[in-house]
Amino acid sequence: MEVLGMDFGCAIGSLRDGKFPDKDCLLPLISKLLGYAIVAASTTVKVPQILKILKNKSVRGLSVVGFELEVVGYTIALAYCLHKGLPFSAYGELAFLLIQAIILVAIIYYFSQPVRTPTWIRALLYCAAAPTILAGQIDPFVFEALYASQHAIFLFARIPQIWENFSNKSTGELSFLTCFMNFGGGLVRVFTSMQEKAPTSVVLGSLLGMITNGTILSQIIFYQKPQSKKEKKVN
Repeated sequence: MEVLGMDFGCAIGSLRDGKFPDKDCLLPLISKLLGYAIVAASTTVKVPQILKILKNKSVRGLSVVGFELEVVGYTIALAYCLHKGLPFSAYGELAFLLIQAIILVAIIYYFSQPVRTPTWIRALLYCAAAPTILAGQIDPFVFEALYASQHAIFLFARIPQIWENFSNKSTGELSFLTCFMNFGGGLVRVFTSMQEKAPTSVVLGSLLGMITNGTILSQIIFYQKPQSKKEKKVN
């Protein structure tokens, strides 16, 4: 019995015989289920961040460059996974994350008026290059180099935000829920990538994302405590 690439046959057969499914049967099934769960959750992972900005009409404490680099990183990662022919459950969330990341950057631009010329140039360069990259119409060596640089891109996308949080001793308009889902998704994706036998570079990318998102999440938790104490004194 196979549904969406998930083989339930061995698990159901074992349970019918009164036995618990063995590891070789259970782990691939769990990996597929978790993979599709991540894809489903990714459709709304950045919505809390978008809604928080729209509600407060502010992008205080957010690193514009960090969010721009995130869009670039998602584009390269999605294109690479498509090029490698990985199963949708192993990368599907990237498509939804990319769409939401683009919307998020557009909203940040809107609330960061006036937008400077270098920002517009970066946006136009992305719009010109993204279709070619996603279509895989580039030299294979360049493709591998781009994906290798994708890890650095995601790292440098997080570092400005981590540093800004540290400098301000505040996380501004960052959404706890979005950061929590990013961290949880990265944690699960490390497991599913290993189980799906994805390239080592894909596994390392997921691990790096988990660590950096975990750092930002810990900052939100840490910097909220002093803020709540100050609010109590004012009240």
